Amino acid sequence: FAGAAQSLGAGAILVNPWNVTEVASSIGYALNMPADEREKRHHHNFKHVISHTAQEWAATFVSELNVTIVEAQLRTRQIPPPLPIEVAVDRYSCSNNRLLILGFNATLTEPVDTLGRKDSQINEWEPKLRPDLREPLRKLCDDPKTTVLVLSGSARNVLDDNFSDYNLWLAAENGMFLRVTTGDWMTTMPENLSMEWVDSVKNVFEYFTDRTPRSQFEVRETSLIWNYKYSDVEFGRLQARDLLQHLWAGPISNASLDVVQGRRSVEVRSVAVTKGAAIDRILGEIVHNNGMKEPIDYVLCIGHFLTKDEDIYTFFEPELPSEVPASVRPQVPTQVRTSIVGSRAALLMEQNSMSAVEQNKSYSIDGETLHSMVTDRISLQEGSSVLDLQANDYFSCSVARKRSNSRYRLQSSDEVVTLLRELADHS
Repeated sequence: FAGAAQSLGAGAILVNPWNVTEVASSIGYALNMPADEREKRHHHNFKHVISHTAQEWAATFVSELNVTIVEAQLRTRQIPPPLPIEVAVDRYSCSNNRLLILGFNATLTEPVDTLGRKDSQINEWEPKLRPDLREPLRKLCDDPKTTVLVLSGSARNVLDDNFSDYNLWLAAENGMFLRVTTGDWMTTMPENLSMEWVDSVKNVFEYFTDRTPRSQFEVRETSLIWNYKYSDVEFGRLQARDLLQHLWAGPISNASLDVVQGRRSVEVRSVAVTKGAAIDRILGEIVHNNGMKEPIDYVLCIGHFLTKDEDIYTFFEPELPSEVPASVRPQVPTQVRTSIVGSRAALLMEQNSMSAVEQNKSYSIDGETLHSMVTDRISLQEGSSVLDLQANDYFSCSVARKRSNSRYRLQSSDEVVTLLRELADHS
């Protein structure tokens, strides 16, 4: 009764140890078991053991602990103040090397109004870039002092369809895939990322999609997401609750997965796949690819990100380590220049100012070969640092969220349009 039957029961002979007759019968069956059946049982359990290691258990445990911390922070987080657009634009115009990190869904797209909408009014499921953002976004992308990164949970083809004509960086599926629009896609995925859970989760999503009118699910390369934003709100929430119970009872009970609940969605992804975790590798590639020599002195990060992905907001915080939540973040005088020593982001950027030799590593996904971003640092350019932020030169901003880890908030994507137009006018 140690609990091993739950994990190894499919390949083992299960017995009640207190039933002597059953134990004796099972031993006899095992001794006379055909060789092919022995091999199948052993293969099944061996595969389970090597994929469910102590390291994986620890990662899952820590991930669930982090989720608990995030939920506790969510209950205590303060409502960020509105973004002071004039101040953000003024600091932008005074800077020389800017980094703009933009979310996509509900940030650069039209807002979704589900109330009273008829089926005939839903033309497409795929999100589209707002037409009134095309001109200001193009101006920002063409500014030699500005690097634009669109960081989204959407699939690669969705970002390609919307941004291929712009000179910017695209990070798809929460940063697991990256490319500059003039180059090819590369992957930032860990080598040991397992996707064996997809089929079982897909079956659950299909079941609830069939039973929830106007809902849909999307199979991505590193995650699955069930979306009910066009469904009846109350019915969708009830279905989402039942869906979660089905997931925890079966497909993901022994898997290293995270279940991320959005406002009207449920996403299943591998442990530690977040935008904040990916930004390390993304920035390293941007710095190396662009050959940055001048320090980044302005960062704007805005998006309608899920709670689990809001670690990206605290990544660039100059005054505190990124793990400190916004609700306990002290105010730093704007005239005080922050030190890059001890900052996780600064350390990363300093490391990536070194010259690099690319290792030839590649992965094949659906028949497509993607190169992995792995570099060996061989020398340090003395006196060079690519992150040099003052406290008042960093603006993290949530969109259409009341409580957030960000410094500021915008009410809707309409205010995003206003902000980007102002920035474009000062480019």
